[in-house]
Amino acid sequence: MFISACYNIGMKRENAGVYPSRKKDGSLYYRASVTFKRKHISLGSFGDASSAHRAYIEAGLLLRDHEKGILDYTASSSLSFEKWVSLINFRDNGLYISHPIYIYKKMFNYYLSPTEILKFDAEELFYYSSHKIMVRGGHYFAADYGSQVNILNRYGIKNHAVEGRDYIFRNGDPLDFRLSNLEIINRYTGVIKRFKKGRTLYRAVIHINGNFIVGDYESETEAAIAYNKAADILRSRGFDKNYQRNYIENLSTEEYNDIYRSLDISAKIRSFSL
Repeated sequence: MFISACYNIGMKRENAGVYPSRKKDGSLYYRASVTFKRKHISLGSFGDASSAHRAYIEAGLLLRDHEKGILDYTASSSLSFEKWVSLINFRDNGLYISHPIYIYKKMFNYYLSPTEILKFDAEELFYYSSHKIMVRGGHYFAADYGSQVNILNRYGIKNHAVEGRDYIFRNGDPLDFRLSNLEIINRYTGVIKRFKKGRTLYRAVIHINGNFIVGDYESETEAAIAYNKAADILRSRGFDKNYQRNYIENLSTEEYNDIYRSLDISAKIRSFSL
């Protein structure tokens, strides 16, 4: 049940589970691996055989000791933290995932560190089990076909969106990406939801050299189209900034054009000059 015969023999053999290899420049390094439930698992590469062997022994102990948890990891471990999480998840849930994921009944945690833990719905497991999450500038990205995709984009939140204005985490936890915890307030570029005298209005704002108010509108769709129209006007007047236009779903070209023509745009935009 536990580990291959190689492991048991390895307890008596100095370098069990260790395989020497060479880099392209000819220098020697050592790979460690372990087999558990017929699954061959690479544990990483090491500069010397004894370090690789310690990782092999530690992995074997971790796989059979159900008292050991993710937060028992210490910096003195021979294993990387990612590998520690992967092994515990495999031990407890029978599914080996190379990324630091631990599965629960309806959700899973993605461990960037022992204290930085992202939460996702179980339905997202297929994607994140094959896409590594990285952090840059306080934002979370997934490596996707050679590019870095902001994970908020997967939930309809645009790159320019501002937390608290365009979307919120309902429980206050900005690491909880479960759909029940994400509320999108403003779906479109340049659109801000406002409340005025008991009414809900949608303000379109466009950035020129500072924010310019395009206008206030009855619907989110109108405000999004007004933003597009303002961007078109500015381009026609020589201000050719690369504004990202809003794409409006469920509107035919004719319906879009009817709304576009009917919308009033701020005089400041219509009379703008460089």
